[in-house]
Amino acid sequence: MSNSVIGVLLLALGGFLVGGVYSTWKTAKFMAVVLGVAALLAIGGAIFWLAS
Repeated sequence: MSNSVIGVLLLALGGFLVGGVYSTWKTAKFMAVVLGVAALLAIGGAIFWLAS
């Protein structure tokens, strides 16, 4: 699997998690924060992966 494919998959995962944050914010704020942290890690990892 090439490096760009992994970076794109990490970005897709981050986008999916951001959608989860948006949908759970009103009902479960703690879970939304956990999903937000995971989304930031996935997006940060994708940026790091694509930059290296």
